[in-house]
Amino acid sequence: MGTLSDMLRENRFTPEDVPRFEAKLFFEGARRRRYYEQFGMLLLLATIIASAGIIGDSTAAVIGAMIIAPLMTPIMATATALVTGNMRRAGRSLLLVVVGVLGVIGVSWLLGMLYTGVVSFSSNSQILGRISPRMIDLIAALASGAAGAFCMAREDISDSLPGVAIAISLVPPLCVVGISLQAGQWAAAEGAFLLFLTNFLSILLAGGGVLALLGLSAAAMVKVTGSARRNAFIVIIISVLLVMVPLSITGTRLTQDALTENTTQAVAIRWTAGTGYEVRSVDANLDQVTVLITGHGALPAFSDLEMGLRAALQRSVSVTLDVMPSEKFTSH
Repeated sequence: MGTLSDMLRENRFTPEDVPRFEAKLFFEGARRRRYYEQFGMLLLLATIIASAGIIGDSTAAVIGAMIIAPLMTPIMATATALVTGNMRRAGRSLLLVVVGVLGVIGVSWLLGMLYTGVVSFSSNSQILGRISPRMIDLIAALASGAAGAFCMAREDISDSLPGVAIAISLVPPLCVVGISLQAGQWAAAEGAFLLFLTNFLSILLAGGGVLALLGLSAAAMVKVTGSARRNAFIVIIISVLLVMVPLSITGTRLTQDALTENTTQAVAIRWTAGTGYEVRSVDANLDQVTVLITGHGALPAFSDLEMGLRAALQRSVSVTLDVMPSEKFTSH
């Protein structure tokens, strides 16, 4: 405990640190127009790169978009303004976030409409990895938000910020939202937006918490009066708690589906033992199970597979069996 308190004390803000730190986040006066132009251009390019990477299922492209995306700056600026009690700055930064979010969704929707190919929502790893967020994603986001605030606060470790940008993905989930909405995949859009919302709230909560622990408000020599700051953080905390509900539900469902797939795989392998068939894949979604087998010859009774699954899972499931015939070659 002493080590933690020593670390916080050694890294606390000083009055000399505040102008430099705020210059990274707030662009006012003559700097505002140039910042908005740069912000808009970088966000547009990041959206195009991320959308192309998602449509093409390219991890490298999506990571590149994460690094250049500027959306984390106004979010951290919002957290900073809340910590120092400057509600005007907080409102202006939050408005920029909202405009950026709507812009990313709109551009990715347009790119999805212009794409002439087919986007698979069942096999594309860039989409599948962002439409079913779980509690572990919230934990990672909170840690990333805290790391982002700490890196921004300390000039000597600011080189770590690209890693934070990759860890707390903001633009790619929004691109998935736009692409999903264009394709009419409402559930996918909802899941991807939940992931973005989780990351956004984590930056505000964990980032703001770290800045408060590092003494930003005292170093800025501002006396926070009224209840605006307290109410803002209460809203953030309540929002995080509300987000935890669907994250818990999704995590539980995914765990149940994984257990169902493993059990079904074992039962299906036993069911095809001694035949000319082998199990290629198993997919489970709630009480819907799909088994793909390939081979040749006579199949065992389908009812045996159903009864075996019912006994192993201790519940009824709807089973779909897909058979991919393969030719049998005999040497002479």
